[in-house]
Amino acid sequence: MQTINLTSHFLIAMPAMSDPNFSRTLTFVCEHNERGALGIVVNRPIEVTLAALFRQVEIEPADSPIMTQPVFFGGPVQFDHGFVLHRPVGTWKSTLPVGDIGLTTSRDILEAMAKGQGPNEQLVALGYAGWAPGQLEDEIRRNGWLTVAADIDLIFSVPPEARYSAAMHALGINAANLSEEAGHA
Repeated sequence: MQTINLTSHFLIAMPAMSDPNFSRTLTFVCEHNERGALGIVVNRPIEVTLAALFRQVEIEPADSPIMTQPVFFGGPVQFDHGFVLHRPVGTWKSTLPVGDIGLTTSRDILEAMAKGQGPNEQLVALGYAGWAPGQLEDEIRRNGWLTVAADIDLIFSVPPEARYSAAMHALGINAANLSEEAGHA
């Protein structure tokens, strides 16, 4: 079986995706290897702002425009943990570099953001999407996901509600034309 590495790719949920956690989601794959895959959903903001999150974790938020940004549903795994996708990668305590962006899980990045000293661009998510070895490949074979090389600007420059369609457009697909039914030619 051919091995694929989808690190730095988007997973675009197909319309027939039955798992409500992933219906119409766009997921950025941060790591994909023989141990499985880890991604962050980048188009599902929740009803929590950065300011509210900072207060919840006892970090004093500064008077900064980013405090009104939403926190995102990053996936159903470890929903009580924060994950920050950001550019540039920087030098935080616990960062996984993914191309020219980082995925940081350490508190130091949140403290810096609260003081207005964080990365230039960021997306804060609670939880992540995780797949066991071979699971993601199987879901792709069963038409659960489309994949496309990630355009990082889409994460930081396109409004959340437009990211799914923008990723589809990058593949030359209009989401409205996709059928709910899976089929094989």
